[in-house]
Amino acid sequence: CEEGEMPRSSRRRRHPCSTAVGPLNDDDLLREILLRLPPQPSSLPRASAVCRRWRLLLSDPGFSRRFRIHHRRNPPLLGFFVRNEGLPFLPSLDAPDRVSPGRFSLQRGDGDRFKSLGCRHGLILVSNKPKNQILVWDPVTGDQHRLDIPPVVAIHAKKTTINGAVLRADDARHFQVVLTVADNDDKQHRRALACVYSSETGAWGELVSTQLPSGVPMSNAGTFVSTYKPAVLIGDSLYWRLGGNFTGILEFDLEKQSLAVIWLPVHILEEGHYLFSIMRAEGGGLGLLLQTDFSIELWKRKTDCDGVASWGLGRTIELDKLLSLNSEENEIMIQGPMGENNVVFVWTHHILFTVHLESLQFNKLPGAYPLFYYHPLESVYAAVGS
Repeated sequence: CEEGEMPRSSRRRRHPCSTAVGPLNDDDLLREILLRLPPQPSSLPRASAVCRRWRLLLSDPGFSRRFRIHHRRNPPLLGFFVRNEGLPFLPSLDAPDRVSPGRFSLQRGDGDRFKSLGCRHGLILVSNKPKNQILVWDPVTGDQHRLDIPPVVAIHAKKTTINGAVLRADDARHFQVVLTVADNDDKQHRRALACVYSSETGAWGELVSTQLPSGVPMSNAGTFVSTYKPAVLIGDSLYWRLGGNFTGILEFDLEKQSLAVIWLPVHILEEGHYLFSIMRAEGGGLGLLLQTDFSIELWKRKTDCDGVASWGLGRTIELDKLLSLNSEENEIMIQGPMGENNVVFVWTHHILFTVHLESLQFNKLPGAYPLFYYHPLESVYAAVGS
C-alpha cells in the first residue's frame, strides 16, 4: 500500500447511518434526498430497511404527504378498479411493486349501493343513490368523505343519471367535486345543472345551469349526462358526454363556473358513429377519439379569428398494425383516454395494452383482464413497513 493508505483487508464499508460527518447526517438534507426516490410502491419500504434512523424519517406522516405531492405529476399506474358495485381492484405491477387487491377494498354499509363515476388524482368518486350521497375515497390512505347530494340535484338524480368528477388541489389537502345532471321536467326548456363542492369550505356552491338543445328527433327520451365514460379534464374545463334526445358534449369551466353545450362533428351522427371518446387534442384544446374497426381517428376542435368553432381530422392510427394484432381473429375495445397523459387502454381477448397517443409508445400489461370497464388508479403508494 502507498504511504498513509489503509490495507484493503482493514477497510470497512461505511454504513449510511455512520456517525461520520457528511450530508447523510443532516436530517433535513437526507429528507430531500429520500424525497427524490422513485414513486414505485417498493421504494420507501426498501429504503426504510437501511437503518432505524431512515425508517423513522420515512414513516413520518409529513414526509409521506410531501413524497406524494412531489411525485403527483407522474404517479405510477398501480392498477384498475372494475366499474361494478363491488369495485374490486386489479393490480397491474409486478413484484415487488405489486399491490395486494385486499389493500384497496371499499367496505359497504347497510343500504349502500355504489356506482363509480371516475378516478382522478388518486381519488375515486362513487355515487350512493339509495342514500343520496357521494363518496370521495382515497384508496391509498383509506380516507372517506361522504357528501349529501344537494336537494335540487338529488330530485333530478332520481329520474335520470347523475355524473360528476373529483379533483385534488396541488397541495393534496383539499379536493373539489363537480356534480352534473339533466333537468327534463320542461320538455321545451331542458337544462343541464351543475354544482361544486369544496372540501376547503365544506359546502356546496350555487347551482349552475345551461339550456340543452331541444327538438332533436333521435329519441323520445330526455337528454341525460352519460355515465358510459367518466369526465375528462382539459385545461380548466371538465367534459362529459350527453346522450338520449341529444348526443353531444357538456363542458363545465372550473374558472368561470359556467356550463356550455358543444355539438359533435356532423358526420359522427350521420354515419352512426357512437364509439367516440372525449380527449385532449394534440397541442391542447378539446379533441375526440373516434374508433372505426381497428383504427382510431383523432379530431380537434378549432376556433377561427371570427370566433367560429369547427372540427378537423388530425391523425389516424391503425392499432392492429401498431400492436401486431390479427384483425380477422381479434376484437378490440378502447377505453380512454385515461389520466392526464393521453394514454388509452386497448382491450383484446383478456389482454390490456396502454398506448400513448402522441408518442405511439405502447406497453402490454401483465395478467389477464376480463371484458369490463375500468378506472385506472394512478397514485403514489408510500406505505412504509406494510
